[in-house]
Amino acid sequence: MPRKLKVFRTPTGFHDAYVAAPSRKAALAAWGSDADLFARGVAEEVTDPALMAEPLRHPGEVIRLSRGDLATQLKALGPRKKAARRQERSDEPARAANARKPPTPKPPPRRDKVDAAEAALTQARRRHETEAGKLEDQRDAIERKLAALRTRQGKETARLERKRDEAREAYREALEKWSE
Repeated sequence: MPRKLKVFRTPTGFHDAYVAAPSRKAALAAWGSDADLFARGVAEEVTDPALMAEPLRHPGEVIRLSRGDLATQLKALGPRKKAARRQERSDEPARAANARKPPTPKPPPRRDKVDAAEAALTQARRRHETEAGKLEDQRDAIERKLAALRTRQGKETARLERKRDEAREAYREALEKWSE
């Protein structure tokens, strides 16, 4: 059994688009709409028999009906404002000139702080190398002095150990002579 047809309507400019379809989804497909016009409150189901007659004779086809005569549509537009249009026209060249000016591009960010930081880093590294070099020179001098000191101390210790050994030997000999 075929589904019962319903008539749906959505406004399109000065016309209403009617379609006889079995569901809202089918009506949206007939109108070619991707959005849910019913959820937005733009489309509705029609119950007036006079408005339903033509769409029901052509199910699935979109029927466009005017929402009134020409006088009603022109009245809906509102009164024409000739004075306002003349002012707009006189302002148009000025607006167009202002609109045509491209926006001034922002200048690129400045690199001054980066350059200053890099220069400071380079200067600090050179200063560190100089200070370390001075300390290494001092260390070399201290190592030479230390080597010389150890040599002198070694000679002095050897001379004193010889004297001590000679004194011991002399003491033993004297002790042996005494004990005989």
